[in-house]
Amino acid sequence: MTETARESVADSPEHVRRGVVTEQPITQTLERNYLPYMMSVIVSRAIPEIDGLKPSHRRILYTMYKMGLLRGNRTKSANVVGQTMKLNPHGDQAIYETMVRMTRGNGALNCPWIDSKGNMGRFYSRDMQFAAPRYTEVKLEKICEELFRSIDSQTVPFVPNYDNTMEEPLLLPCTFPSILANSNQGIAVGMASNIAPFNLEEICQATMAWLHDPGVDLLEYMPAPDFPGGCKIVQDESVLRQIYRSGTGTLRLRAVYEVSKTDSRIIITAIPYTSTVESIIDDLTNLFKKGQIKEVTDVRDETDLRGMRISIDVKRGTDCDQLMQQLYRQSGLENTFACNFNILINGTPRRLGVTQIIGEWVNFRRVCLRNEIGFKLGEAQERLHILNGLALVLLDIDRAIAVIRNTEKEADVIPALCDAFGIDNRQAEYIAEIKLRNLNREYLLRRTSDREEVEKRIRELQEYLADTQELDKLIIADLERIIKDYPQPRLSELIQPEEAKPISAEELIPDFNLRLFLTEQGYLKKIALTSLRNYGELKMKEGDQIIQDLEATNRSEIILLSTKRVAYKISASQLPDHRPSDWGEYLGNLLELEEDEEIVFMHAPSEDYGGSLVFAYADGRVSRVLVKAYETKQNRRRLLNSCGGSATVLGGVYLEEGEEKDLFILSKQGKILVFDSALIPTMQSRANQGIRVFRTGKNDRLLKIRSVAGGRLEDPDYYRVRTLPSVGRYAKEESLIERLQELQEVATAR
Repeated sequence: MTETARESVADSPEHVRRGVVTEQPITQTLERNYLPYMMSVIVSRAIPEIDGLKPSHRRILYTMYKMGLLRGNRTKSANVVGQTMKLNPHGDQAIYETMVRMTRGNGALNCPWIDSKGNMGRFYSRDMQFAAPRYTEVKLEKICEELFRSIDSQTVPFVPNYDNTMEEPLLLPCTFPSILANSNQGIAVGMASNIAPFNLEEICQATMAWLHDPGVDLLEYMPAPDFPGGCKIVQDESVLRQIYRSGTGTLRLRAVYEVSKTDSRIIITAIPYTSTVESIIDDLTNLFKKGQIKEVTDVRDETDLRGMRISIDVKRGTDCDQLMQQLYRQSGLENTFACNFNILINGTPRRLGVTQIIGEWVNFRRVCLRNEIGFKLGEAQERLHILNGLALVLLDIDRAIAVIRNTEKEADVIPALCDAFGIDNRQAEYIAEIKLRNLNREYLLRRTSDREEVEKRIRELQEYLADTQELDKLIIADLERIIKDYPQPRLSELIQPEEAKPISAEELIPDFNLRLFLTEQGYLKKIALTSLRNYGELKMKEGDQIIQDLEATNRSEIILLSTKRVAYKISASQLPDHRPSDWGEYLGNLLELEEDEEIVFMHAPSEDYGGSLVFAYADGRVSRVLVKAYETKQNRRRLLNSCGGSATVLGGVYLEEGEEKDLFILSKQGKILVFDSALIPTMQSRANQGIRVFRTGKNDRLLKIRSVAGGRLEDPDYYRVRTLPSVGRYAKEESLIERLQELQEVATAR
């Protein structure tokens, strides 16, 4: 089958009915099926146009305008929803939800278009649901006069609705840049729009400044967006200039709070536009349960009909400002608004900066004014044309009466007047419709004297059409009137970046000195030094004992080395605080160790990862690695092959930079060997094999490595060797022999 024949078969209804499967290139399927859908979503649903409205918004507002709700009383929302369905081919619930967001009661818009009565929910709460449409009432806000001004003067084109029974406006002739007055979000196919709202007065001032000088710095007139609810905005000039220039950039928004010192409370009075009360409560509750905000004792949602309010109870003596800095970082009390100013311009989606949007709106408004003036000019010219015909008749009114009286048929009256006075049909129709009582000289003179005013009006209108500056004067006059008639105080407070400097994750961690204890059975205890000083004895599980202890701080990073040559990295702050009487945290669960894997060494590196680590292996080898080798750019929790070879790791010793120590190793058969750490070459790679230090005989293996200074050797020189490898000497200290028996039992268990 040829490609053309295949296409014709695929398009035929009979083919569809038979259920025949026809192969078709995916590109052709996408072009025919998906592309129209994609364009429909972009152009007719999700992306706002230069009047600041999506089609669904515009249809609701226009329906209410035609229902007389601009000046009339409120009507039930269900009534509006039903009428809107004549223009909007969507379900009643979708229409109602769209309408709710435009109401003053919902509070989502700086310039709400709809005055409401009843429960419309709140934009900052997902749980405060709006009431059903049969319970709420709506009408248009007074500011909607600016959306519909002169709409009946052919200012904007009209198009048929979805079933060709009515007409609806393609755009609304708004007299101010409403596209910037309200937040507008939409997700289309392959693109999205997220427009930040600005203050109405600032928008008008900036637009007037742009009309005088298109190169003006708009930041002088519009310092930043202005969000409903009144959150704080971090006034980062570089970000704002990017938004004004390109339409993209991320704003940082912060909650507003006040401190009640009398009852130790922080009261949140405004939250970021992109957060909800419930999400913030959840964040704070989770932080409280995890013990990350120990200063907080309770969190309550006190939001009611008077407005948004979250109460945070804190312990006495808490630095509330410092606590809020922590909460800003860890909860929705600080959030972001990602600007993405995608707008439809003449049916084409474009990403525009604020400056470009104002320029496009001015062009749009000029077109509206030209259309309006052209409409009024046509009316005036028609009026003048009629008056000119009336003036001709005025010269001989008796003759006009005679012509009408002497005409036999009604249909011949108009042609007779045209022939008698040299006028056209429109003029003759007007004259023929004049009432008999008006055929007096006073009436006719008054009408003909209007010609001068009409001619003057025509000249004025023609001047407006010929001079763009005259149109701009009309735009400025409208903007000045809007500032006067619709005053709007700024809601969002601006703060400098220095005031909102993000607190680092490390700064959120309480810093105090502590000691870590690693036990033979795999427990790790973190105890503050203050607790150790006030407590005499450390308790451990029966049969357990400490194999290493380490001083660190709560902000220290801890490296834990396992017998499987895996290095685990955790922060000391991740470990729970222990009392001396606690057993500690079982590392097998904390690090998810394998069944036969144990932790045998730990180290808290300095900030510069200085020094080196000496590791001993069961097969008699010892390696030395720079601590720097364990520094990673990514926050990696698990480092494989952190030591060389395949033998079991027994433990390690830390050496500061430039430091050398006497080390000793102990074998399973009780042999000891003391050597200078300088004999072990320092390597940069974690996976280096090291050198053989101990010649292990049959059934022998190394059990431990320690520094001589921290060990139990009474006569280190007795075991000292000058060259490596060596066989070592049998232990002669009774304490070591006892310890050897314990280690042998542990080794057998392994």
